[in-house]
Amino acid sequence: METVDTTERLRQLRGLMKQQKVDIYIVPSEDAHSSEYIAPTDARRAFISGFTGSAGTAVITQEKAALATDGRYFNQASKQLNSNWELLKQGLQDVPTWQEWTVDQAAPGDDTPGSTVGVDPTTITAPEGRKLSEKIKKKGGKELVAVSDNMVDWVWGKQKPARPNEPAKVLGLEYAGKKYQEKVEELRKELDKKKAAGFVVSMLDEIAWLFNLRGSDIPYNPVFFSYAVVTPTTVTLYIDESKLKEEAKAHLEGVTIRPYHDIFSDIAALVKEQPVSNGTRDASSKPKRKYLIATKASWALSQALGGEENVDEVRSLIGDAKAVKNSTELEGMRQCHIRDGAALIEYFAWLEDQLITQKTTLDEVQGADKLESIRSKHDHFVGLSFDTISSTGANAAVIHYSPERGNCSTIDPKQIYLCDSGAQYLDGTTDTTRTLHFGEPTEMERESYTLVLKGHIALDLAVFPKGTSGFALDTLARQHLWAHGLEYRHGTGHGVGSYLNVHEGPIGIGTRIQYSEVPLSVGNVISNEPGYYEDGKFGIRIENIVMVKEVETKYKFGEKPYLGFEHVTMVPMCRKLIDVGMLSSVEREWLNAYHKEVLEKTKKFFERDERSRVWVERECAAY
Repeated sequence: METVDTTERLRQLRGLMKQQKVDIYIVPSEDAHSSEYIAPTDARRAFISGFTGSAGTAVITQEKAALATDGRYFNQASKQLNSNWELLKQGLQDVPTWQEWTVDQAAPGDDTPGSTVGVDPTTITAPEGRKLSEKIKKKGGKELVAVSDNMVDWVWGKQKPARPNEPAKVLGLEYAGKKYQEKVEELRKELDKKKAAGFVVSMLDEIAWLFNLRGSDIPYNPVFFSYAVVTPTTVTLYIDESKLKEEAKAHLEGVTIRPYHDIFSDIAALVKEQPVSNGTRDASSKPKRKYLIATKASWALSQALGGEENVDEVRSLIGDAKAVKNSTELEGMRQCHIRDGAALIEYFAWLEDQLITQKTTLDEVQGADKLESIRSKHDHFVGLSFDTISSTGANAAVIHYSPERGNCSTIDPKQIYLCDSGAQYLDGTTDTTRTLHFGEPTEMERESYTLVLKGHIALDLAVFPKGTSGFALDTLARQHLWAHGLEYRHGTGHGVGSYLNVHEGPIGIGTRIQYSEVPLSVGNVISNEPGYYEDGKFGIRIENIVMVKEVETKYKFGEKPYLGFEHVTMVPMCRKLIDVGMLSSVEREWLNAYHKEVLEKTKKFFERDERSRVWVERECAAY
């Protein structure tokens, strides 16, 4: 990982800040789901700071610059940031959040007045904007202002990548499982319950799901730049019409198509057509109904609608519906994970042969390239679901490591190898992590791996009453690590889309407070991925995708259903890293049953591939 010299970029940005009368400028962590997202890997923040992780917020004053990120990226950020930057390690004791740091910088000093803070309103949510504005003023800062033209873009200039313009494609009913017209009608029923004037949709994956369309505007995420507005009587899609070919236009019969950039003027006009809030425009007018936007919608969108007087911010109605997969989507997930598992088995068998038998020298990118080529030959393959984390030795301790072509490590068979990868298939999205060792692991590596495996099994076997959240289940995966004084600094599970974003809300398993707000439901698809990492030495993570299902229990206290998980990932665990003596009889039984299932479901792919067949039979042998 290379450090970028950001001195000149910061000098230019600070000059622009002076011209705009802004003392502090925020470059938030942009959401790849939102319609305002401009490029992969939080491109603006990556450009101005040099940090390329997928989560981080940059704050720049005339004298200082700070980058805030979470525990997944501490190691990476410390390597990529140069001396211009202060790293704010979010979640650690006595380390301020980026909001607290901004407020402190904006507060008046002994000889200086309070400062003006600026932000592009399309890159921050409305709730975040309001809260930050209140905190700035409370501590004596001047104000938070919306700077409509992004100042990082000005510095970036002609070097900024252009937005893609690939066409959106229709996702067939055999994969989607439900017509878009049905989804719209179900949404309208929810609008009626909430007595809302309409729903303004700004999350790209929600628009793709709602209309049964997929695109390629953002790498790895099959979405397209757009907005949508659904009212009780109309459906409008805001998209560059060049993205819609004849098949897509025919598919969208009954949907009004408007230019992408007309969304802000159009919704402002919609609000003007509503009755005023303190009365009516005429005697026959009905009481005013508000428009709904998601809590993740931008401050700019809320401003265009006239703010809180005309808007209710809610957890997205579409997001909730999308997270509960229908029977077609669930079966697609099962099938694509079997094919994907076969691809990973073939890759690991090939890699072991290359490193141990052939004594071939391979780097991390060459490994990732080979895995992609193997995946690509399987049915319904579209592309990768994220950049493959192919990491050897100490690099495996960088939680979201991404090897750079021409500047990455050689895979060392005497060290741990962690591979976190996934693919997009027409019938589903995959995300699998396996940690392997091709030599002789240390005692600490085996112990750590087995503790992670025990937590993984505990979560897989969990049975819980309906209404339980991922927040409540998180400790199951961490308990064995905690008992040994070990921990990991990332969530245990994230929702997964159906041929959509590999990270999907609103569900998750972890310590984030928002995971306590949404209970797990039958049909949710989520990852199970505990881990352990020692900086400079090794990293371990085991990740399966699981689906929430109803389970039978002897009793049903409270007369409500009890739920559990069905795992769909079909890749064996690493025998060399398992200390069988640390496993209970229940855990050993689970492991044997899992490996039997993996072998039964994938062996048909290896009828003419002896190397992969021998490898998977060895790894799946009973304990």
